[in-house]
Amino acid sequence: QVQLVESGGGLVQSGGSLRLSCAASGRNFDDYFMAWFRQAPGKERAIVAGVWWTSGQTYTHSSVVGRFTISRDTDKSEVYLYLNNAKPEDTSVYYCAARSSTRSEYDYWGQGTQVTVSS
Repeated sequence: QVQLVESGGGLVQSGGSLRLSCAASGRNFDDYFMAWFRQAPGKERAIVAGVWWTSGQTYTHSSVVGRFTISRDTDKSEVYLYLNNAKPEDTSVYYCAARSSTRSEYDYWGQGTQVTVSS
């Protein structure tokens, strides 16, 4: 049974930092793209960043470039999202997701973790 379990969310002040973690288990994630999405109330879920499990190559959405960083630790089977210089508009539920390199849709999703940035 594949599981993606997010942790690390919480309340952070504007300008502060937070690290989100995604513990991935239940299968071999070689050739998988691991991503972080976020969804604010009344808005669609949107990708924030992603990383290829095997190569470590990353993608970061233009809206958070320079503030957010994604990485993965294959030994620990975890994916991280570092939120730096947090802004109130970063307030969202953050989801970890995984898709195979052969598919465009995401196969697995976590339950989400709430991040709230106070001004």
